[in-house]
Amino acid sequence: MKGLDKLDFNLPKREQNSNKGTFGKVLNIAGSKYMPGAAYLSSVAALKIGCGYCFLASCDEVIKAVSAQTQNIVFVPLNEIKKQKPDVLEIGCGITTGAKKLFITAIKTFCNIPVVIDADGLNILSKLDIKLPQKTVLTPHPKEASRLLNIPLDAILNDTEYYAKEITKKYNCTTVLKTHNTVVCSKNYEIYINNTGNSALAKAGSGDVLTGMIAGLLAQGMSEFEASKAAVYLHGLVAELASAKLTEYSVMAKDVIDFIPNALAKYV
Repeated sequence: MKGLDKLDFNLPKREQNSNKGTFGKVLNIAGSKYMPGAAYLSSVAALKIGCGYCFLASCDEVIKAVSAQTQNIVFVPLNEIKKQKPDVLEIGCGITTGAKKLFITAIKTFCNIPVVIDADGLNILSKLDIKLPQKTVLTPHPKEASRLLNIPLDAILNDTEYYAKEITKKYNCTTVLKTHNTVVCSKNYEIYINNTGNSALAKAGSGDVLTGMIAGLLAQGMSEFEASKAAVYLHGLVAELASAKLTEYSVMAKDVIDFIPNALAKYV
């Protein structure tokens, strides 16, 4: 139960004899008419942390909005997700709670690969009785955690370590319970408590970036627990580095993405 340091933190290796398929493919089901930003942030973050491909599956409005901002993402119509062969599924950022059928289809279709579930994916999950894939990471903030466990928010806030374990127990997953000291719980109930980050992360979109970072590291072959620990640590470090330039007041979620290379440079 400790923070990471340079001695025990290993990024995925970057083989020189490689191609874009070497570093994994993420399928990101994200965004909705009024939340295209969540789709952009969670997709670009996966690429920025090193995965080779990110496929964004969303509605036409989101695809148009995101494609106007970047040419680095491959776009997939929602009715073609079953045709995809990703290494990792990322689902939930900005999809709205009305996407229940889509969520169930995706979870059942991609049951044999790592899955990262965030945001509205968690809210949908809290109302379902469904078996999750074996390699699942859930990334709730305290309110989402209270819904997953159907207990009061104050209980979560009073003992985040205990309730991270309870989420892991209930859903047989790796849990990333996001607070100012985020708790990561492995399927074996090993606990990591993060010690990086600051108030710059208390802003819309920060969680979408973290979800993308976890998915991107999973795509490169890290285990669920190791990818979650590394992403949480780097996410916090990025906020500290960005704040040094922009102040904690002014860091936006896109700035967190832009400063990912600054954090990675300390570990390569």
